[in-house]
Amino acid sequence: MQSTRTFSDKLFLILKGLGMGAANKVPGVSGGVVAFVAGFYEEFIYSLKKVNRKAFALLFNGRFKSFFRYINGRFLSLLFFGMIVSYFSVSKVLDYLLEHYELYIWSVFFGMIVGSIYYIHKDFNDWNYKTYTSLVIGIIVGVSISFLNPAKENDNLWFVFFCGIISVSGMTLPGFSGSFILILLGNYVLLLVDSVNALYDTVSEILTGDFNFIDNPNRIRTLKVLGVFTLGSVTGLVTFSHLLSYILKHYKSITLSSIIGFIVGSLGVVWPWKKTLYKIQENGSFLLDSRGEKIIENYQRYKPELNSETYYAIAFIILGITIVLALEWYGQKTRRIK
Repeated sequence: MQSTRTFSDKLFLILKGLGMGAANKVPGVSGGVVAFVAGFYEEFIYSLKKVNRKAFALLFNGRFKSFFRYINGRFLSLLFFGMIVSYFSVSKVLDYLLEHYELYIWSVFFGMIVGSIYYIHKDFNDWNYKTYTSLVIGIIVGVSISFLNPAKENDNLWFVFFCGIISVSGMTLPGFSGSFILILLGNYVLLLVDSVNALYDTVSEILTGDFNFIDNPNRIRTLKVLGVFTLGSVTGLVTFSHLLSYILKHYKSITLSSIIGFIVGSLGVVWPWKKTLYKIQENGSFLLDSRGEKIIENYQRYKPELNSETYYAIAFIILGITIVLALEWYGQKTRRIK
């Protein structure tokens, strides 16, 4: 799948990486949906599949150019560059927007999920009892996950490694939100907030010549947790990609109908009209994380009232749908040119 890419192709691929990175951090939103709608999902999965024994043999033998070409390195490097940049830029903007404009941001995400369902469904024509069954199972699983209660935070390194494996499900399986799974596992704040901020602070300090973090046991522990989480994520990416590439090759219709079901089920997670419920201690005070922020227990959904705020939210839902349709249009245009 290695091909010559123009500057605009490279730029848009980085932007898609930004989109995937931002989506992966938001609970209820799947980066895999971005890949699916933008038209590079299968290339993403099959490129990850190339990270295998042959690839490592090329790498260890010093054949770096052959290794890079074999794994479709230009595609993966640009995409992951966008994701990494997203974690230190776009995702921080999203944190701010979710704090101050929560209803409207969730409305955009809700619209994007609805648009994604339309996009995937409109070209799928292989409906039979098997695909209908997998659709229903996908919906049930997606809805069930959205109503589970989160566990307590756990920084055991083996558990953190497991969280890394599970968290990448949102990148490889559209409709499965890795960040929401981390909330259910109790480690969302630890792994996607505290650890990322610790890395950001550490890099900033190193650039200014400050190495005092070496004597900070909490910082070192958090960085170690981030390293193990990253290792688990890489392991999960490679493992899931091999599994999914096999499933897509042999059971494509069932897989696609399941994905549609997962995405439909995830609508319950991104329902815009909800109140955040926080964990409460026995004395009635909020349970706080290591940064002093309130820990999320779950979400309480409610029916919206007809007022100006609701009308604005509906407008943002339409905006979300429009974004997805625009991505679809661009993807079709690009494929026609190629």
